[in-house]
Amino acid sequence: MNQKAFASQADLEEKPVSFVELGPGAFAYTAEGDPNSGVVVTDQGVFVIDAQATPIMAQDVVARIRGVTDVPVRYVVLSHYHAVRVLGASGYNAEFVVASQGTHDLIVERGEQDMHSEIGRFPRLFRAVESVPGLTWPNMVFENRLVLHLTYKGKPRTVEIAHVGRGHTKGDTIVWLREERILYSGDLVEYAATPYTGDAYLRQWPATLDRLEAMQPQALVPGRGAALMTPADCKSGLDGTRDFIRAMYGSVEAGAKAGKPLNAIYKETYAKLQPKFGQWVIFDHCLPFDVTRAYDEATQYPDPRIWTAERDIEMWKSLEG
Repeated sequence: MNQKAFASQADLEEKPVSFVELGPGAFAYTAEGDPNSGVVVTDQGVFVIDAQATPIMAQDVVARIRGVTDVPVRYVVLSHYHAVRVLGASGYNAEFVVASQGTHDLIVERGEQDMHSEIGRFPRLFRAVESVPGLTWPNMVFENRLVLHLTYKGKPRTVEIAHVGRGHTKGDTIVWLREERILYSGDLVEYAATPYTGDAYLRQWPATLDRLEAMQPQALVPGRGAALMTPADCKSGLDGTRDFIRAMYGSVEAGAKAGKPLNAIYKETYAKLQPKFGQWVIFDHCLPFDVTRAYDEATQYPDPRIWTAERDIEMWKSLEG
């Protein structure tokens, strides 16, 4: 492997945005592997699922919403705590910012460090970062499930906001439209995009995906990648994410049990995964973080350690230098 630019600092190309309707009043805002947002319209207010990284970037989501409805944005739902998902929340002037207790706890514990870390890793995704007023703080926090019985054009629309298990983080939150069977998964599911697992619970993640699959979604908006418009597409996204997690963690765990050092395990895991997953978006960015977290979980750290900008650079130099 040749030495690579740190994380995604060399990724400077803006991606074209798609705004796709999955069902009546339910939309996916996607950008060829950049972080997705979801939009759900109800008579009582619009939901935005994942806010984008800055208030300026959020304005493009607002513009797409205004192209389909005049109903105000009332809810911003955070699928998890990562800065690239949450720091744009103030751009919607929403009444409620909704998060799980686990997500709230992570913002308290490590939100500041994560913000500086992520901005350094992927500057393009933080356009007009100076517009960010600070950390995003939820004002509606739930433990396991929040169910809102609303309407859309006078017909019932049940919006379930739930924490169904650990995976990408300890606070992962989904949004489920019960009548339409449309799932907004956040980064629990990716499609043709490499899962970032630096804050993950890798042993638990596949079981959480099993729970999502048991819901039998008819359409699914992953954290990254194209909107999945059929049950077969949904299964493909779930299977692909599960396959990556198991293959990556399995390789690292085997190396750790054999007493190999992290650097050697990283090189072996990269070689094993690259033929199948190497063309996925941000593969080279994610894998050093992924393998480091997997090694931690397989050895002495059941809970993810805090990433800082300084730790990012040290890790990258040790594995890619």
